[in-house]
Amino acid sequence: MASLHPTVSEYYTDKNVFITGATGFIGKVLLEKLLRSCPNVGNLYLLVRPKKSQDCHQRITEISQSPVFDKVRAENPNFDKKLIPIHGDITQEGLGISEENVEILENQVNIVFHSAATIRFDEPLRVAMEMNVLGVRKMIQLCNNFKKLEVFVHVSTAYANCDRPFIEEMVYQPSVEPQKLIDALDWLDDEMLDQITSKLIGDKPNTYTFTKQLAEHLLIKEGSNLPLAILRPSIVGASWKEPFPGWIDNFNGPSGLYVAAGKGILRYMNCDAMGVADIIPVDIPVNMMITMAWYTAVYKPSTVPIFHSTSGSVNPFTWGEIENVVMNFWKKVPLDSCFRRPKAPIAKSGFLLDYYIFVSHMIPAYFADLGYCMLGKRPRMVKIYNKLHRAMGTLTFFTTHSWEWTYNNLDMLKSKLSPEDRRLFYFDPRGLHWPTYLEAYCLGAKKYLLNEDLSGLPAAKAHLRNLRNLRYIFNTVVIVALWRVLVARSDIARNLWVFIIGLVTKFVKFFRLTSAVRR
Repeated sequence: MASLHPTVSEYYTDKNVFITGATGFIGKVLLEKLLRSCPNVGNLYLLVRPKKSQDCHQRITEISQSPVFDKVRAENPNFDKKLIPIHGDITQEGLGISEENVEILENQVNIVFHSAATIRFDEPLRVAMEMNVLGVRKMIQLCNNFKKLEVFVHVSTAYANCDRPFIEEMVYQPSVEPQKLIDALDWLDDEMLDQITSKLIGDKPNTYTFTKQLAEHLLIKEGSNLPLAILRPSIVGASWKEPFPGWIDNFNGPSGLYVAAGKGILRYMNCDAMGVADIIPVDIPVNMMITMAWYTAVYKPSTVPIFHSTSGSVNPFTWGEIENVVMNFWKKVPLDSCFRRPKAPIAKSGFLLDYYIFVSHMIPAYFADLGYCMLGKRPRMVKIYNKLHRAMGTLTFFTTHSWEWTYNNLDMLKSKLSPEDRRLFYFDPRGLHWPTYLEAYCLGAKKYLLNEDLSGLPAAKAHLRNLRNLRYIFNTVVIVALWRVLVARSDIARNLWVFIIGLVTKFVKFFRLTSAVRR
């Protein structure tokens, strides 16, 4: 018996889509997947903020030339005709959209994907509120006038409720009513706001997770008349399968740490080796976005469906296991021009970690910068390490804690799809093989982030051997120097040295005598 409901691809036929955050990592993969797997989709209206050197049209043209669209380009060279930039800014009144474009959106758009947000964990509270909370309010106000709207998908984060160890598919009551904080922003200056930020966010680690929870609450309260659905992805990493394994275009999250470890810059990680690393490949939440929009529009659920796109509770992999896989891969497939040999064991916070960071990070950084100065070059390693330590600090909460999420709606959504749609729009992380994925992740970072070609692998391996030999020479010189100092200044060390030399001499004489007897 034929299904009464359209397939996912059929549903998107001639549907016009409005996307915020299209220039971001998730946004690009969403564009690619819609264009390739739903080829009859209508226009994709993209909210784009112009940069100093580029207007919104130039930015979309540049994005359309990205390798992420190579498969789409091969099937449809004119795919970019469906990408329609909408000049705007999430921080401006009315999103900064012109009246002409507002009218187009109101009359044309069927589906909305809202993923625009600041993802900086250490953003000042005022900026995070403007982007993550007030941006949602402006989207609600805009979409209230969309005449053909069938679904509004909001991209939140799995860590919006990270002050709880067990997180269900529901919107939790925040510690602060969003409107009260919004009102306070009008009279609090930045200094006063910074002073009370830690009190406001409570047990949450940063302004990002705090404001994302507020955004969910505000969305449910003020957008109750809209057909809503909420996605909560965890730490989004390189692609698993599509558009091709290992695709990545930014240093956010674990990507920067993998590269820093591969370059030999990152020598120690502040992690719980037994803690679950909840990383989710970008194509999994993208497929879920597409299918949850289909489900919400077709089945019209009576309550707002919330979907968790996480891996920790159904396919766990620890930070210790990641460290082992990543370090072994960098030894087999090293990066070009490594600073030191790849080695980044895990250490928990405390004196030991501080000691290792000082000895293995800062001392080599200062020596390297001294060398740069002597060569007439600009020092840079101390600056790089300071930046790296700030990035590590923002991630520490997530690398030293573990959570459990419920997956009832994921399983429900999967059951609603046809076998073919489950294959085309896979979003269940249970089938992910972590070692294979992580190796593809590292290879993607080498290829797409650093633009390094595998043809340079022999030279990279030779460079690692040279670094190893330099390390051996340095250690030998240090040991000999220390021993000479001890022998010169300590009777005990001098007597021990004479004793060792005597043993070696006796062993050599015995070996020669034994050899002579045998002959």
